Amino acid sequence: MIAIPRVSPRTGGDGRSGDRNTRSLTMHVLVLGAGVTGVTTAWYLARAGFEVSVVDREPQAALETSRANGGQISISHPEPWANPGAPLTALRWLGREDAPLLFRPHADSAQWRWALAFLRECLPGRTRRNTAAIANLAVHSGQKLRALRAETGLAYDHLERGILHLFFTPEEFAHARGRVAELAAYGIVARACEADECVALEPALASARTQLAGGLYAPGDESGDACRFTQELARLAADAGVRFHYDTTITGLSCTRGRIDAVEVRDAQGRAGALTADAYVVCLGSYGRALVAPLGEKLPIYPVKGYSITAPVIDPARAPSVSLTDESRRIVCSRLGDRLRVAGTAELNGFDTNINAARCQAILDWVEARFPGAVDLTRAERWTGLRPATPGNIPLIGRSRIPGLWYNTGHGTLGWTLACGSASALTDLISGRRPPVEHFPFLDGQR
Repeated sequence: MIAIPRVSPRTGGDGRSGDRNTRSLTMHVLVLGAGVTGVTTAWYLARAGFEVSVVDREPQAALETSRANGGQISISHPEPWANPGAPLTALRWLGREDAPLLFRPHADSAQWRWALAFLRECLPGRTRRNTAAIANLAVHSGQKLRALRAETGLAYDHLERGILHLFFTPEEFAHARGRVAELAAYGIVARACEADECVALEPALASARTQLAGGLYAPGDESGDACRFTQELARLAADAGVRFHYDTTITGLSCTRGRIDAVEVRDAQGRAGALTADAYVVCLGSYGRALVAPLGEKLPIYPVKGYSITAPVIDPARAPSVSLTDESRRIVCSRLGDRLRVAGTAELNGFDTNINAARCQAILDWVEARFPGAVDLTRAERWTGLRPATPGNIPLIGRSRIPGLWYNTGHGTLGWTLACGSASALTDLISGRRPPVEHFPFLDGQR
């Protein structure tokens, strides 16, 4: 039997009672999941004075969705996938195996419900609301990440050279000019750049100069290795007293009289047991929905499959160091030390985690076309992961309807960007404080 001793709390762990000044000193919180969202959640809770434990089925942190993402802290891209132009764009890509957005229909009611909800979120008013919420959380998260780095000295191949969004048609570039003012309204600095300025910012784009229509440059954005960040932060958290239970698979939640009283688990040897705490935070990515469904909780999350390749740089002069986003192909590119990470595409294909060769090849072809001779593509590492997406790209952060159960999940393609801000905000909520993020729909247990 595996067990964690309970703490005698002054509050029930649901934020509804107890002295706010002592709450953080008395509660034991169990975080479910050790990806970038789970580990940052554990870090901020521990820094606030909570006793914290983390459980994950992998042998160390960040080995699933956080392992090989695009590497961008993309504060300048708050517009969700669900926007007024998305349905027509998806139709244009229909039937193409290498399409940036690929929908593979299944006899799965959850997939179709999610798809219909996605279409509803494409309405202009909903897109504006969702964009504002994401932008405000992203700005807050960027501030928290910089403060965390200053406090800890974490090194994770990060670069503070901004993100350059690339446009290859005049129509797309015209839209980019309008985005500058929209981003400024959220306090996000960006500027439109003619093709020559794009090449001046990133000389490795010289070979693509004739195809470029222009770009949008956000100097405050960053890039870095999310996996390395998460694993280094997990190490610091463990040094600070956070208890990690790796190689431990969550098999269910035990609920008594309407309240979670244990997480049922199985260790690497197959032995069953239970982990107990005063409060529980679900940070399980795409897998959290199934865990809480037996309790009547219906999370609007569906896995959106993404791909990446990571290749060693063989000619540094030809490899970009400014992080790039190809807006036409939905491909992002980040320099991680002596490696180049290129990621993209979104595929709705259930929980399939097999690597589709055609989709990886599309990314490899993009690298060769844009940066010929920059990396050794014969040694490229291919990866795919399931990003937990809500229809409107708004993550689920806050209290569930079940006392003692909290959520920090559903971040989609922006998990790395929003991680620190989401974790800090959840810590505020559990501590009984209002997070300093305007116009964000934090959960209050009333869904």
